[in-house]
Amino acid sequence: MSKKFWGILGVASIFTAGVLAGAAIGPVQFDDNIPTGHVIQDAASDIIETLNPTNYNTSPERDSPSDWIQESQIEVYSDRIIIDLQNAEWASFVNTNSMDPVLDEHANAIEMVPESAADIQVGDIVSYESEYADGTIIHRVIYKGQDENGLYFIMKGDNNQASDPGKIRFSQIRRVLVAIIY
Repeated sequence: MSKKFWGILGVASIFTAGVLAGAAIGPVQFDDNIPTGHVIQDAASDIIETLNPTNYNTSPERDSPSDWIQESQIEVYSDRIIIDLQNAEWASFVNTNSMDPVLDEHANAIEMVPESAADIQVGDIVSYESEYADGTIIHRVIYKGQDENGLYFIMKGDNNQASDPGKIRFSQIRRVLVAIIY
C-alpha cells in the first residue's frame, strides 16, 4: 500500500484516539491561551485537506531567489538577447546531483559577484568555498543569521536531505546565480 494511504490512516487513527479520549474525559474548562475545539477542528481540516489527493494546491511556499536582474536590463530581439549586467561571470557545473533538478552538468548559468552580505537573501543560489569540501560549491541559502562573529549563511543543496556543514561567511561567497540557461 502507498505511503499516502498509511499517512491518511495514521491521521485518522490519531483523530479517532483524540475523540475517544475527549469523550472519556468529558467537558474540560479551557484557559484563554489553549486552543478551543474550533481551532483544533480547523487544524484537523487543514491536515486532511493536505492529505486529500484531489487537493492540488497544497505545495508549500518556498523561498525563491532574489530579483537580481531588473526587466529594464533585458532586451530581447529576434536575433539576440542582451542582458546588461556588471560583474557577470559564466558558470558551468559538474554532476553532483545536489541541486537536481534545477542545476545539473548540462546547464549553463550567469553569476554575479555580490557587493555585500546584505545583497544575499534566503532563497538565493550562491557559489562558495568551504573548509569541508574541495572546490566551489553551489547551493541555496536556507538561513541568514547573525552570531558573535557577524552575519552568516546556512546552505543546502535542493536535492540534499541535510544542510551543508558549518556557517558560511560573506568572505567565502564567490558569486550569486542570476540566470540559468538550459
